[in-house]
Amino acid sequence: MTRGFRHEWLAIFTTMLVVLTPSQAAARADDSRYAAFVVDANTGSVLHSRRSQAQRHPASLTKMMTLYLLFQALAEGEIGLDDQIRVSRTAASASPSRLDLVAGSTIRVEDAIRALVIKSANDVAIAVGERLSGSERLFAQHMTTRGEELGLQSTIFQNASGLPNADQATTARDMARLAVALDRDFPQYFHYFQETRFVWNGNTYENHNTLVGRVDGVTGLKTGYIRASGFNVVVTAARGEHRLITVVLGGPTAASRDAHAEELLEAAFDALESRVESEMFASIDSPRINPARNEIEMGSTQNAPPAEIEVVDNRPSLPTSQHLEQTLLVTNSGHWSIQVGAYNSVDAAHTRLSALASTSNQFGDAQPAARVIEVNGNRLWRARFEALSAIQADNLCNLLAAQDQPCFTVAPGT
Repeated sequence: MTRGFRHEWLAIFTTMLVVLTPSQAAARADDSRYAAFVVDANTGSVLHSRRSQAQRHPASLTKMMTLYLLFQALAEGEIGLDDQIRVSRTAASASPSRLDLVAGSTIRVEDAIRALVIKSANDVAIAVGERLSGSERLFAQHMTTRGEELGLQSTIFQNASGLPNADQATTARDMARLAVALDRDFPQYFHYFQETRFVWNGNTYENHNTLVGRVDGVTGLKTGYIRASGFNVVVTAARGEHRLITVVLGGPTAASRDAHAEELLEAAFDALESRVESEMFASIDSPRINPARNEIEMGSTQNAPPAEIEVVDNRPSLPTSQHLEQTLLVTNSGHWSIQVGAYNSVDAAHTRLSALASTSNQFGDAQPAARVIEVNGNRLWRARFEALSAIQADNLCNLLAAQDQPCFTVAPGT
């Protein structure tokens, strides 16, 4: 068992619910900067993973760790919200985005928090690092060390801001771990990520994370951009008892990044609702599907264990395709279904169904169907094969997973 795990592992069925047109999916898949990751913050279930362990530049997502260490200093009484942070000449000379702080001036700690979250001010990030560690270089070393303690296995910080540095790297999975740690360890400060604007010296700055206050349930967290990274975002969201963390890295524009993050959120919330209704665990992965088990280790700020989101494949080998096809061709007496996609048009859903059905006879007597639903006023068509027994549905999804095809099982009435 992976170190640090205390809860029972959750067995996750393979699934895919990401609502993308083929052109959108292809464009993102071809972008070498792209990565995405969605996790159920309550259970640690990985709901979507695409290049999530590939190294990327964090850009201003780096400030999540800067804020983590500032929150830690507040919680430990090292600094107070009303304390003043002095601005050095180095901090004052930082590249945009910035508050245009003047060397020798000061900024109140609480204003610094809002400047980091909302304005993503690089001059403030440097000033915070210098205040907490004496220099930004030492602060970056502290950031990396604390990140390792939190389970950020592939992250190296070189500065407090996220400004370009060839050696500063992270992964989508590590940024999700950091979001877990922020929410877990400092709930008393997490409300800052929900604020939509910040006023400083008579100027009002709008939150770069436009999903806050616009998309139902979004509670934070942070955006980032440099040329080498593309447009990044980490999003936390809650609806009812469901809580999600979504990471999108390498978007070609801020608008496309936000749209994709919203797509992933809607698909994940839909998957969680289906899981509750059918009493099944599901994971979304487009286009690659892998059986997986995972967990988040929870704990306190003091000596907090790593915010683990580990994926380990411990399932036995799948039966051969020939054996599965023979199993699937038995009488379809059940009412289970499998879903192989969700699309913006009924034609796209039928095209997907026809393409799969024409590849082999593995679907037996399963009935293709496009079932319409509404998500935030938009109509979507779920591409499904119906009239299956429970074991047929499970075996068919396993077969498709072995062929790198997205699929998840759907219980009767779902």
